[in-house]
Amino acid sequence: MKVQSKIVLAITMLLLYFPIFFLMFYSFNSAGNMNRFEGFTLDHYKAVFQNKRLMVIILNTIAVALIAASISTLIGVFGALGIHYMRNKKIKIGLLTLNNILMVSSDVVIGSSFLILFTIIGHFTGLGLGFWSVLISHIAFCVPIVVLMVLPKLYDMNESLINAATDLGASTYQTLSRVVIPHLMPGAVAGFFMALTYSLDDFTVSFFVTGNGFSVLSVEIYSMARKGISMEINALSTILFVVVMAIIAVYYFITNKSENKRRGAI
Repeated sequence: MKVQSKIVLAITMLLLYFPIFFLMFYSFNSAGNMNRFEGFTLDHYKAVFQNKRLMVIILNTIAVALIAASISTLIGVFGALGIHYMRNKKIKIGLLTLNNILMVSSDVVIGSSFLILFTIIGHFTGLGLGFWSVLISHIAFCVPIVVLMVLPKLYDMNESLINAATDLGASTYQTLSRVVIPHLMPGAVAGFFMALTYSLDDFTVSFFVTGNGFSVLSVEIYSMARKGISMEINALSTILFVVVMAIIAVYYFITNKSENKRRGAI
């Protein structure tokens, strides 16, 4: 039974990743198409790095992802603390429901809603769509991810630790910084990397809220694909895939290291 499960898992993973590996394989094709492979070349990757506009968009995407992930992690951690320790059950359930709405809602609905919001704000303030609209939108859909990553850590935390810290004379700040936050750190790190990945990967919401003078990588790839299949898209997608896999690898390395330290302490 175990062998059959491994075979099914291997076939499933092959079907999922075959299109990606197919795209990556032809990114090295000297023929410049995906009809037949003529020879190995790195020209398409050179073209990506020589495209100044594309490099600016890549930097914009990374900047938005890092800032959005950092801010959403900070908001998500304290939001999870507020939800967990809220005594009014009705308000607590209501906040959890509102938090989950952004997780289950369609990206088209979220993107169009933010478009309407920023259009109204721009009508009164003169601010157009651009960096800030994209950043605020990414923070909005990243915060629920962080909250859902941190809440299980709060549920698993032994309340006796907080009571012991209080009995020993620790202030609220000391209890929070030396007892609660260290316990929540694995969930916060997981939430940060998940938010970073979601921000880098997002297309639909970004498509609605980007302006004429600002764009992110997913929207730019879509614009390039509309003009025709180019091996630059393959090269760029390969780079993005490798970056995301590296982020996931770093995340698992950090979580495994912290887990080993925790077990060693026990």
